[in-house]
Parts: sequence; structure tokens; C-alpha cells
Amino acid sequence: MNLTLTRPLVVFDIETTGINTQRDRIVEISMLKAFPNGDEELRTYRINPTIPIPKDASQIHGIYDTDVADKPTFKELAKEIEHFVHLCDFGGFNSNKFDFPLLVEEFYRAEIEIDIDNRKFIDVQRIFHTMEPRNLSAAYQFYCNQTLEDAHSAEADTIATWNILKAQLDRYPQLPKDVKGLHEFSGQGNNVDLAGRLVYDKNKVAVFNFGKHRGKPVEWVLKQEPSYYNWMMDGDFPQQTKRVLTRIRLQMMKH
Repeated sequence: MNLTLTRPLVVFDIETTGINTQRDRIVEISMLKAFPNGDEELRTYRINPTIPIPKDASQIHGIYDTDVADKPTFKELAKEIEHFVHLCDFGGFNSNKFDFPLLVEEFYRAEIEIDIDNRKFIDVQRIFHTMEPRNLSAAYQFYCNQTLEDAHSAEADTIATWNILKAQLDRYPQLPKDVKGLHEFSGQGNNVDLAGRLVYDKNKVAVFNFGKHRGKPVEWVLKQEPSYYNWMMDGDFPQQTKRVLTRIRLQMMKH
């Protein structure tokens, strides 16, 4: 592997109560911190989500209410986790669309502001699907020639994801060898918010990426239809998306 790190990279995976980034909760998180000097540190936490874990979710990751009843809540662990990931870039498998947005929501619920504007995000799934469209288990078999045991265990998936990334860098010499380049390759470079509801167009202007105003500049829409801001703020959108939209609106008001 030849990955150039200028600061630590945290490769992580979460198991959750469901797939809604606004309403669901983390029940397990595993984080592998790779340092520029080659050292690695692994941490795994079981978390009490404070809400019941649906049966279908438990059947996937094997974590039931009784397994986390005596575990700390995310709010109780939030400062420790935030300290661990402080000033780090991130990597994961489908992390740009799900894992990281949900993690940020958990931080917001814990009343902790996490700086994401200056972070880079590597999505190993995006690299994999661009090069070899399959899933995590197939990726592990393809790149590492190993069978993924304990799939849907956060720790097993985290270690597999890190190993896949290292193998991808060895396999594809055309891939960028730095986090910034892989961040761009992972498709996160054009996102204004984590969920990709707002993106930059070719002129680096923030535009909506969904609904009736898809492709229209955010500032133009907010000027022409001010009620659209209130509709989004009252809607089922991620808190981080709402905060980015509010920041754009406040910047408009200053001019």
C-alpha cells in the first residue's frame, strides 16, 4: 500500500436500528485510526440506542435490545468519540451516504459540534463500484482473497474495509495516493452537505440536487420562494443539511 497521510485517517463502520439517517440510532461503532507514521489504533463500542432495536435490524447485525441494555448511550460516549476522531479524515464503505451523515446526527443530538468542513471522506464502496461493482463481502473476496467472517459486525466490517482500501491502492495504480484525491474520487467533492441534497455545479455554485428545484441555485430559490426554506426546515431532512442551508441563508442576508 502507498497511501499518503498528512493527518490520521479514521476508517469506521456502524450498526444501527435502521436506515433512516434522521431517526435511527447507532448500536455499535468500530473505528480504526491509521496514523501517518503507519501506526494503527482500533476502538469498538456497543451503544444503547435509547430506542428499541427492530427485529429485522437485529437479525442482520445480531445485536438485540438485551445486548445493549447496560451499555452507555451515544451522548455518554460522544466526547470520547469526538476526541478520537478530532482533526481526522474519514473512510468507510457507503459511508458518504449513510454512516457519516448518521454519525453527525448523533453528535448533534448529543449537542456536540463536529467540524466537517475541513474533513476529507473516502468511500471505499464508491471506489469499488466504480472499479468492480459488487458488495462488501465480494469486495473482500476479490481484493483480499479472503472470506469475510462475521459480516455485519461493525469491527469485522471496519477491518475488512481498511484492508480493501489498502488492496485497492495496490491494485489500481491510477488511483490517487492521498486522502484529498480519494475524497474527490469518492464523489464527495461536489457535495455542499453530507447527504448530497445540495451540490456544487460546474461553476461551483450551490444548487439543489432534488425535487422541483433540482439544478437551480440555492440562493436564487431562497430569493424567489422564501417559503421553501421553511418547508425544508420543517421537513424530514438531516440536521446537517438544514444547518448548511441556514448558513447559506444567513450569508445572503449579510449582502
